[in-house]
Amino acid sequence: MTDRGWIVTDETQPRFAAERHERLLRLLRERGAMPLQALALELAASEATVRRDLRTLEARGLLARSRGGAVPVAGLAHEPTQRDKAAVAVAEKAAIAEAAAALVGPDDAIVIGPGTTTRQLAVRLAAVPGLTVITTSLAVAEALADSRTAQVVLTGGALRGPIRALVGAEAERLLGTVRVRHAFLSGNGLTAGRGLSTPHLAVASVDRAIAAAAEHPVVLADHTKIGADALFQTVPAGRIAHLFTDAAADAAELAALGEAGVTVHRAGP
Repeated sequence: MTDRGWIVTDETQPRFAAERHERLLRLLRERGAMPLQALALELAASEATVRRDLRTLEARGLLARSRGGAVPVAGLAHEPTQRDKAAVAVAEKAAIAEAAAALVGPDDAIVIGPGTTTRQLAVRLAAVPGLTVITTSLAVAEALADSRTAQVVLTGGALRGPIRALVGAEAERLLGTVRVRHAFLSGNGLTAGRGLSTPHLAVASVDRAIAAAAEHPVVLADHTKIGADALFQTVPAGRIAHLFTDAAADAAELAALGEAGVTVHRAGP
């Protein structure tokens, strides 16, 4: 209680604010871009407090605010590694993969792009009889390597080490010969305005080829990606048939994606 009778919460005290700012910037450095709601959950603070923090840190030149969230300076070009992403929203990714697996049936042929959530999907598809999976992801191929029922086709191409994915002209050429009902992508950010995006040019080009190979592109994106932007657009929102996300995803952004024609599925508790 101050001498004016106002209650000063921990969120407003300078020491706690400084600690929160440090953690906020560390989260953005690690993940590249995050929506406001996800930051508030990670920081155990109100959205109003985090919004005020973002204004303060932007004024200091330490981050750039984006629609509904923030990125570090030059963060639109930051590419988290497979290891970085594996520790984020683990339970949510498992629930997303479980829900998305319902789109795949016996004797299907699908394309799966790189990502920790798409790898979780591959694990759940290992027992589908007669399944053919075309993929650019070494992690997806490894998840299906011991399957007795799935045929796995790696596209070939140059290895993009941080995300364990194949990129380049060879990968795009093979994908250009493919036509499937569903292709599953992850990416680094998803908004109604820009659609799916990723920080690396070669990855973006292959993701476009994956989407072009499918009648129905499907995006698997946990709440940390909803409302976030990366440098290169890959799939416009109007081209995405399905989005599988989790219950913590920003409701306003999901509504805008729905208005753009995306069928939104919220998985998990």
